[in-house]
Amino acid sequence: MIFRQLFDLESSTYTYLLADPETRDAVLIDPVLERLERDLLLLRELGLTLRYALETHVHADHVTAAGRLREAVGAKIAVGVAAGVDCADLALHDGETLRFGRQTLEARATPGHTSGCTTYVHHAAGLAFTGDALLVRGCGRTDFQQGDARALFHSVHERIFSLPGTTLLYPAHDYNGRTVTTVEEERRFSPRLSDSIDEARFVALMGALKLAYPKRIDVAVPANLRCGLVPAEEREEARPSVAALVQDLGRQDADVYLGFGI
Repeated sequence: MIFRQLFDLESSTYTYLLADPETRDAVLIDPVLERLERDLLLLRELGLTLRYALETHVHADHVTAAGRLREAVGAKIAVGVAAGVDCADLALHDGETLRFGRQTLEARATPGHTSGCTTYVHHAAGLAFTGDALLVRGCGRTDFQQGDARALFHSVHERIFSLPGTTLLYPAHDYNGRTVTTVEEERRFSPRLSDSIDEARFVALMGALKLAYPKRIDVAVPANLRCGLVPAEEREEARPSVAALVQDLGRQDADVYLGFGI
């Protein structure tokens, strides 16, 4: 399988390209609008046909490129059914599969960070794309977009940690330069979701977080509910750097923010 992990510096978002080497059919997971030309160029360079633009959830920190990819190359947009994205071509139910060439992804509902979070699992390759449900040594916050700490605890332990321990887990974001983890690592070392932490403690830990209001949420969420197809003027907003976050939030709160994502 062809696999590329791509990065957007401003939002610390990972976009993932997967493609079948024989048919050249491809999918992009969590594409970012500002990186549209980069992704289209890569598809052309590798001779790939984009079949699906997949969203792990309705993001609050960047505007998706899914709608523009559909316009440019005819890709279908797929997102979890609970996300409520009416402009999507496919509303994926738990356990539903997507095929691109000879490759298959399973969509697993993993709500908790948001109500519509979906993890995509490539069983044959031993890969899973967890969005913000599970980050490297962390997880997405649960205090907005129908977030629910109890639901997230069960999503991670029952829908992600139930995968083989060697499964490679690729998050939607990382703020510390890490690119991948495994089920076994997170079960051992996650400071919030390891096997040594029970549901009550996790809920208490998430409830005690003091996180700033996401700076792009008021722009990003409405835009992403429309598949990113909004006029440019509606997307205009200052994009804070990591340094600005540290300055605005204070060092301690910024460390928590950067460790848990939005």
